[in-house]
Amino acid sequence: MPNQLTISSINVVFSADDNTTAAKDRPVTPNELETLGVTNDFLAASGFEGNINQTALLPEQDAVVIAVGLGNEEMTAAAGRSSAAALWHASKHLDSLTSLLPLAIASELGAEVALQAVVEGMLLASYSYDELKGTRENNPNLQQVTLVVPDGVDSTTVLQKAEAVADGIALSRDLVNRPGGSLSAIQLADEAMAVADKRDLEIEVWDRERLVDEQCGGIIGVNAGSLEEPRLIRLTWRPKGESRGTLHFVGKGITFDTGGLNLKTFEGMKEMKIDMGGAAAVIGAMGAIAAYAPDLTVIGTCCCTDNQPGPTATKPGDVLNIRNGKTVEVLNTDAEGRLVLADGLSLAAEDQPDLIVDLATLTGACLVALGQRYAGLMGNNEDAISKVQIAANKANERMWHLPLPSEYRKQLDSEIADLQNIGSGRFGGTLVAGLFLQEFVDETPWVHLDIAGPVTTDETEGEFPKGATGFGVRTLIEIVNNW
Repeated sequence: MPNQLTISSINVVFSADDNTTAAKDRPVTPNELETLGVTNDFLAASGFEGNINQTALLPEQDAVVIAVGLGNEEMTAAAGRSSAAALWHASKHLDSLTSLLPLAIASELGAEVALQAVVEGMLLASYSYDELKGTRENNPNLQQVTLVVPDGVDSTTVLQKAEAVADGIALSRDLVNRPGGSLSAIQLADEAMAVADKRDLEIEVWDRERLVDEQCGGIIGVNAGSLEEPRLIRLTWRPKGESRGTLHFVGKGITFDTGGLNLKTFEGMKEMKIDMGGAAAVIGAMGAIAAYAPDLTVIGTCCCTDNQPGPTATKPGDVLNIRNGKTVEVLNTDAEGRLVLADGLSLAAEDQPDLIVDLATLTGACLVALGQRYAGLMGNNEDAISKVQIAANKANERMWHLPLPSEYRKQLDSEIADLQNIGSGRFGGTLVAGLFLQEFVDETPWVHLDIAGPVTTDETEGEFPKGATGFGVRTLIEIVNNW
């Protein structure tokens, strides 16, 4: 898109070629401010202290020079992305930029990690969602970026990985930002097929008839009131050599959630285009994972439909037959995400993978408990929980470990079915939802991520513009890379 930086606009040069004099930035820590050649009064007036996310335009220079804060804390890839994002925001109206940032942080991160962090940070900071605008603002935009790196960096491979990660996150953002009327389950499957074609992934798409044949009663039940067909999407990466194991990611793909016959209020419904954020993360991550070519089998399953209050919709009290043979009494049609995930998790468990991770904008209760910055993390296996938590920390995606208390399981008891889809009590809705999902993974190590909060943000900050964040994509990539 015209308002976004592309990988083709980024050029990498080596420090030995003496490109430092052409730089238009000066990366500094708070202890290096005197090297900028400006007065303390200027720094005070500009509010620049050399911290992460801070920039300042330096005066009386032959060319435009931007000071970039690196902070005093240990440099991480996430901090590198934040610094790069701040630099992009400060320089986006320039025609071109030559930056020393990857060179400055390479001593702490390693040259290739530093370069990838800077490229991803600039690409993602430049993201904007404007595909539905009739007229687009014709603002000047940064067209060419030259990055100075240490000698010997394999920049081609690094740029390919950075582009794949940024593309995956940008696609996830696009899908979540897109209105429900412009993204049916069929259209979501088309997006997944485009990713599969580009990244050499296997893909299988189940239509309504196939879902009925495969006894996916949760997806069929949620889809019952809709004019749009449901889809189950299965993306697979297979290594060319022997596989060290299998990881299976499952995403909730409710393309719009009205609540069904338990109709939401306007306030509850107006943002429900985001309810396929889990599926968006899985699709985006699968494309990026393929670029790393892991020696693991990685499967991404997305359970996709809208949830509508049509005359044929599932009614409160109806009983659905889930893929694994269990029956569910639907007491609230607005607790639909767990119903489609029940089929997806059942299918994942049949593969007997080493780990299942599901992502879902599942409960408002998680948003109430943890706010908009944290996802809830639950699971049935301490080792699996630890692996996912480590990956999330490395990805800089905030998650909080919540319990799955067995004493709450009785809230899901039904008089006419194996279980009901909501708890009998008022409280602990996020935990009870997790206990519901646990019924469909057998003994497979499994982690559930409730991403209702961080799937979007209300403000622009660093590499994250207002709107969809692409949350979860990085964590899934790190799970695979750290396995």
